[in-house]
Amino acid sequence: MTGERELTAAETHLAFEALRVLRPHVASAEEFVDRVNRAQRPEGYRLVGSFASDDADGAGEPVAAAGFRRLHTLAWGDILYIDDLVTMESHRGQGHAQRLLDWVLTEARRLGCAGVHLDSAPHRHAAHRLYLNEGFQIASFHFSRDT
Repeated sequence: MTGERELTAAETHLAFEALRVLRPHVASAEEFVDRVNRAQRPEGYRLVGSFASDDADGAGEPVAAAGFRRLHTLAWGDILYIDDLVTMESHRGQGHAQRLLDWVLTEARRLGCAGVHLDSAPHRHAAHRLYLNEGFQIASFHFSRDT
């Protein structure tokens, strides 16, 4: 049995090990907690974790995590945007990302959002398969530039 649940601000540190797989530039758990709780949570960022079968009560650290926020856009209306979604290498292929996507989709419906959006790096082919299998579409190109 596995379980998914939202992490409170006091539990932000629990998601560090999972999210550092996707965001290795965040050097420490302290920096991670500070960035998430001081800057991102006030902007509506939320975290949900997926816990392994040997930690079904969710008391330890999640083996997969998703960070998301609600946005109101002219282009898409009221949406949930997934900033981060990752499973630790040792737990991939066990359905954790799938269950996190399901959790976020359920939350989007509960909030009355028109959809769920995310960006994904071009090299993350396994993630792309999951998104496409879950009914996500490639709807746009994302451009960025350093200042």
